[in-house]
Amino acid sequence: MAAAASMATSLKFALLPSQSQGLRGSTRSFPLTKPQRRFSRKAGSNLITAKFELKPPPYPMNALEPHMSQATFEYHWGKHHRAYVDNLNKQIAGTELQGLSLEDIIIASYNKGDILPSFNNAAQAWNHEFFWESMKPGGGGKPSGELLDLIERDFGSFERFIEEFKSAAATQFGSGWAWLAYKANRPNVEKAVNPFPSEDKKLEVVKSPNAVNPLVWDYFPLLTIDVWEVIFVLTFFPLI
Repeated sequence: MAAAASMATSLKFALLPSQSQGLRGSTRSFPLTKPQRRFSRKAGSNLITAKFELKPPPYPMNALEPHMSQATFEYHWGKHHRAYVDNLNKQIAGTELQGLSLEDIIIASYNKGDILPSFNNAAQAWNHEFFWESMKPGGGGKPSGELLDLIERDFGSFERFIEEFKSAAATQFGSGWAWLAYKANRPNVEKAVNPFPSEDKKLEVVKSPNAVNPLVWDYFPLLTIDVWEVIFVLTFFPLI
């Protein structure tokens, strides 16, 4: 997991308060990612269907080197991310989930911890798009404004936040995610494990296994890193 921890130094903050309704707003509004959808009409039919589409990365695939190699990016985006989007479209076709936003599909299929089959592909499609938006060439460094104020309030310092964020990524066993998220409410998650059930209206560093993301806890994700063990192999042993 050392590769995941070191990559955290190159991440940028994907969402500043001025880009949304403010960190203290409701988490039920999701301005963070807007997946592209394609609408089509079958020949001889009045039925219009909508499919999610894989968005191109926000920068060239070699732009994150040396933190992420072009080969790793091409494999991660072109195979894994694409598969999540394609499989999700197949799973929701003709169901009550078709036509919902990606965020609503995630929450509905998470089903308060009693996970439904479409959850993994829906959540991973969202997670990966958010992950690409959490990085930029030459990124990193302190945020500013309200976000920095909240980081210093809730972690003591920006440096302490970086330590906790790296630790969350490095200690996530297997595949999963480390997140900086804003917790506005005490969620009703029933069967799900809520990492911080007694505190609200604060920033938290959390980690989640596999496809799970903070939306299901009613948290507002601000930054993420993908804890993907294969990245080490692809980066340092590309011929294997």
